[in-house]
Amino acid sequence: MPGQNISFSKPNDEWLKAQVDNKEYSSKSELVNDLIRQARKQQVQIDWIRAKLEKSEKSGFTSESKDEILKQSKSLLNDGV
Repeated sequence: MPGQNISFSKPNDEWLKAQVDNKEYSSKSELVNDLIRQARKQQVQIDWIRAKLEKSEKSGFTSESKDEILKQSKSLLNDGV
């Protein structure tokens, strides 16, 4: 895995250390990777919603119910990156 040197603000570094000290994560690297995974997963859902909105704006209507759209959105969130 490629290594990186990054700097954190003092509050962020203290928060990272607290998560590791509380045994939530074994290292700051593991925590940062998890945060990045979560952000990527959120971006997939945001992109999906944006595409749905753009399609809806262009067509004016959708044949899917709000429950169907919500189900698809939750499925995407659970199965995302």
